[in-house]
Amino acid sequence: MGKITIGLVTAALLMVGCVSESAKSTPQKAVDKTVTEESLGLRKTDLYTEDATVASKTEYRSAQATTSTKIKRAFQDAPPMIPHDTVGMLPIKSEDNRCVTCHMPEIAGAMGATPIPVSHFTDFRPRAKLVNNEVVIATDTYKNETQIVKKSDLQNARFNCNQCHAPQSQGNLLVENTFEPVYTSKDGANKSSWDESKYTKSLDTVIGGPSFVTEGDLANKNSKAGSLEGSAH
Repeated sequence: MGKITIGLVTAALLMVGCVSESAKSTPQKAVDKTVTEESLGLRKTDLYTEDATVASKTEYRSAQATTSTKIKRAFQDAPPMIPHDTVGMLPIKSEDNRCVTCHMPEIAGAMGATPIPVSHFTDFRPRAKLVNNEVVIATDTYKNETQIVKKSDLQNARFNCNQCHAPQSQGNLLVENTFEPVYTSKDGANKSSWDESKYTKSLDTVIGGPSFVTEGDLANKNSKAGSLEGSAH
């Protein structure tokens, strides 16, 4: 019994010694510095009050129209940004649109401005009918009741220019922008690819020719599953 007791004591001492040596060889991890709430976000001020918070000043380009440098499109066919000062030009009203004084195709070249594209002079609205003094828009696409007509005047759907086009802010970015655009056309950074031939291609209502609606589509027009072949879209 005495030998067993001595053996257990010896084993315990050996284990304590091993643990002590292991503790000595393990480096102590430094305590992490406390992260303050103010450092968690982009703003470095107290999160519970707005008294000391001042937003970065937004600065738009001040160059006058005809003297500014064009801004490359953010992606293929993106609406161009406005590179010049817009003071006195906004808001756009039905009786006062300063944009057209420089950007109409017939004068844009002489003004050094980007001409309004042909798509803005095209009526894409579906053909409507007057039924019992109410305007009814045709929804049956199998009857080709959508009307696409090129016109000489700027269409009302495109009249509010700054609905899509906006001035470019010159403020410093809080987060670096690493986005790199890839254009599908060689001049995509400066020019739209939506010319007349692109958006009217294969439309019976405009140029004639084979319809995108196939015989299979017509045969299965009321089927929830549709045609197995599908249309040519």
